[in-house]
Amino acid sequence: RICVIGVPVMGDDEFYVRYYVGHKGKFGHEFLEFEFRPDGRLRYANNSNYKNDTMIRKEAYVSQATMKELKRVIEDSQVMSEDDNNWPTPDRVGRQELEV
Repeated sequence: RICVIGVPVMGDDEFYVRYYVGHKGKFGHEFLEFEFRPDGRLRYANNSNYKNDTMIRKEAYVSQATMKELKRVIEDSQVMSEDDNNWPTPDRVGRQELEV
């Protein structure tokens, strides 16, 4: 399931993207999340308790060229023209969130 959250703000100095997919089940709260901040900071988290795995968290900075390409992909996908109310609600299988 995908939820688009927020107001379409696509200025270079304010461009922000966060993606989350996760569920709560037999192995607890398992999820994958990444976030691109306007300054190029990339944050990544992956939590899985399968076979006693531990949470993975990473941070890095990406170039402005990478941010520009990410922005282009999102604009070309036209996801910002979708209505939030049309996205299905989370269910027992889990949920996805896309914040731009």
